[in-house]
Amino acid sequence: MEILNLISLVSAALTLIYGFLVLNFIRGWHNLVYYTPQKSDPQTKVSIIVAARDEEANITKTIDDLVAQRYPKVLTEIIIIDDHSTDRTAEIVLSYADRNVKLIKLNEDRALNSYKKKAIQTAIGTCSGDLIITTDADCRMGADWLATIVNLYEQKNYKMISSPVAYFQEKSFFERLQSLEFLYLIGLGASTIGNKEPSTCNGANLAYEKTTFYEVGGFQGIDDLASGDDELLLHKIAAKYPDQIGFLKNREAIVYTHAKETLGAFIQQRKRWASKSTRYKNKAIIVLGVLIWVFNLTILANFITGLFIPGFMTITFYQLLVKMILETLFLWDVTGFAKRRSLLLLIPVLNVLHVLYMVYIGIAGNSGKYNWKGRMVR
Repeated sequence: MEILNLISLVSAALTLIYGFLVLNFIRGWHNLVYYTPQKSDPQTKVSIIVAARDEEANITKTIDDLVAQRYPKVLTEIIIIDDHSTDRTAEIVLSYADRNVKLIKLNEDRALNSYKKKAIQTAIGTCSGDLIITTDADCRMGADWLATIVNLYEQKNYKMISSPVAYFQEKSFFERLQSLEFLYLIGLGASTIGNKEPSTCNGANLAYEKTTFYEVGGFQGIDDLASGDDELLLHKIAAKYPDQIGFLKNREAIVYTHAKETLGAFIQQRKRWASKSTRYKNKAIIVLGVLIWVFNLTILANFITGLFIPGFMTITFYQLLVKMILETLFLWDVTGFAKRRSLLLLIPVLNVLHVLYMVYIGIAGNSGKYNWKGRMVR
């Protein structure tokens, strides 16, 4: 009985800590004011950079959206870097040469662990824009996406701007679950920026000054890791300019992409994302991640123990209940912003599966290899 009481106290303490964390996320999200673009004539030369590998099925729509942007063409440069594609990706990009779309092919003389960083750095080395904007070759965006980002940049003079990404056109229950979970991640990253403690962002919708990129050494020091062209760069810039990181809270700035169709592809993606955590220099971010992981671990441990000792099942129930209520409060605002509140009906299912996912990815993402674009990398 004493052991049960002790574990109950520990579980209650961890649940309380998680509660404070989520309430802090909610505060950070509310700190971000919905941005209304100001009327002005844009002056910033922009280079949009897209790293692509075997994207013949998607890249046409992405390029069509990029060339359709309502932003002065004279101030826009679109660069697609072909990362050793084995399909028609390069051929498709070349067909847009008369529409101000440039193609660069990677041609390094040795194997790399981070081809995407190499692709982006190569493009930055040749681009003419003062503001770099990265997105992915399977993304879609509205016609005012670019103008909205640049408007915020010119009004606020941020060194880096993280903008929202969302999944769309889901074809299954599994993909809708991913959409809700992904909005949680995007909201989390936005809220930490709102609290002036930037922790995460997404390279599918990221802008930063070219001079700032070089000022912090670009990808130097993180170029041996396959992932991290977004988050680890954010940490480098935030370390030098902690108050000059912005999140663009505007629906016109949302970039849309697709959830993973299979569990295997989803796991490989999340292992890649989690692998970046081994290189965090900001101890506060590491502590945050560990606390969230341990909280989920205690839920799983209490559930397994509860199969044999009923009292632990009660602890598990209350932990899950608190987790569900807190995350619903947070996601109510985030899904409202994305106009996807109907996804909240999935919270009870996601809440349970998220515990298993968090515990597994916390371990698997920081050990071993994962598959990315047909390559096995660390």
